[in-house]
Amino acid sequence: MWNKITLALMALTIALVIILYGPSSTSNPAASPADRAREDLSRFAYPSLKGIKWGAHFIMPHESLERLFGDNWIYAARFNRIDRRHVYPGMTIKVPESMETIKNYNPLPLQYEPAKKYPKYILVDVAEQWLAAYDYGILSFSMPAATGIEKHLTPVGMFKVDARHKNHTSSLYKTQKGDAQYPMDYAIRFYIDHDNVAYWIHARDLPGRPASHGCIGVFDEFMQNRTYGWPDKPVLSDASKLYYWVDEYMDEDESQIAFIQNGPTVEIRGELPNYR
Repeated sequence: MWNKITLALMALTIALVIILYGPSSTSNPAASPADRAREDLSRFAYPSLKGIKWGAHFIMPHESLERLFGDNWIYAARFNRIDRRHVYPGMTIKVPESMETIKNYNPLPLQYEPAKKYPKYILVDVAEQWLAAYDYGILSFSMPAATGIEKHLTPVGMFKVDARHKNHTSSLYKTQKGDAQYPMDYAIRFYIDHDNVAYWIHARDLPGRPASHGCIGVFDEFMQNRTYGWPDKPVLSDASKLYYWVDEYMDEDESQIAFIQNGPTVEIRGELPNYR
């Protein structure tokens, strides 16, 4: 009798260990279910969150953005500056007390005085990890953005879009799998530094925090599906939206870098968000 009870307790203990420490055994694959860092996005303090009531939520093995929020998952993704491939068991995200408070979430101004004299103007706020596109100072649309990390900061100041390349790839960095150069779909170049290093706004992974080596990344699940096979049904595509807004007169041949005359002004301001 005691042997049966002992065996049952051992089986229960093993099952709990698998769930808590090996979430990949009990859930669909995401960005990195084996990640021991257990990333906590609730620690990033964005200035615009002060007026929004929210709480921290630990992602359980059976949970995803869709399972947590249903059709509202896109709002939660934007609020957390994260794509679905980077939501995995063991991490923590921000969850608003009311989804209604974030359905129109946009931390940047609806009208921006410095942009009023420009047909097209891009504002990137590093502290907010957010990008806004303006037509003569009126907000056209905005989106989450991932800027450079410490020691690889995105340059701040005033710049000008001078080139675009729909099928651009990185010459320096490879994908997470290491089997190909990192794709930079819908790339928009805004700066070349003194060392001839080019800085682009482009499609990339969005993990909910600063993540790049200086470029500015925005949502593109279609690129992630092509590169990593996940998510299986891509939805988020901010990179293409911004790309075609920048230059409405695209050539049919987009295989090469195309130069843009009198491209949009790009203002990049602020410092990295506080990490509590």
